[in-house]
Amino acid sequence: MQNQLTCEQVEALLNFYIENKLSEKLSEYVRKHIEKCPSCMDKYIKMRNMLNKIINIECPEIENPYITKQYEDFKSNLSAYIDNELDDLENIKIKKISISNPLARQDLEKIYTFKKLLHNSYEKTKSEFKNDLSKNIIHQLQQENYEQDRIDPFTKLVITFFAMLTCIVAGIIGILYF
Repeated sequence: MQNQLTCEQVEALLNFYIENKLSEKLSEYVRKHIEKCPSCMDKYIKMRNMLNKIINIECPEIENPYITKQYEDFKSNLSAYIDNELDDLENIKIKKISISNPLARQDLEKIYTFKKLLHNSYEKTKSEFKNDLSKNIIHQLQQENYEQDRIDPFTKLVITFFAMLTCIVAGIIGILYF
C-alpha cells in the first residue's frame, strides 16, 4: 500500500480509526493524512464527537422500556412473594406487575421453575436417602446403644424399693439409738 491515502479512503476508515480497529501501519497513514488535510481533520473531529456522544448515552428506557420503578419494587419483593410473606395488598401489586410487565412475568416464571427444580431435586434425594444402607446401619447402632444404656423398668422398681427400705431401716436405727 502506498504511504498516501486519498480523502475518500480516509473517510471510509475514520470510524475504524476512532475505535482503534486498524492495524498500526494503516492507523499511522490515516493519522498523517488527517494532520495534513483540514477537511478530513474536521470530519474526524465531528465523527469522534458524535461517536463519543452515542457511546456516553445512558438511558435505560431505550435499552428496556419495562425496567421501571414498579419493576424494581417487584424484584425487591419477589422472594417474599414466593415465600408467601407479603400482605394481601402487596400480593396484589406483585400480581398486577407480573401481568402487565413481560420482564416481571419472565422473572416470576424463572423463579417458579427454579423452585420446582429444587423441590424435585429434594424429593429425589430424599427417596434415595431412604435406601441409603449406611444411614440404616447407623440408625441400628444407635438403637442398640440406646437399648444397652436403658435400665429395665422392673430393675428400677427393685432398686427403688431397696433404697426406700434402706432409708426406713436407717431411720428406725437412728431413732432407737438417739
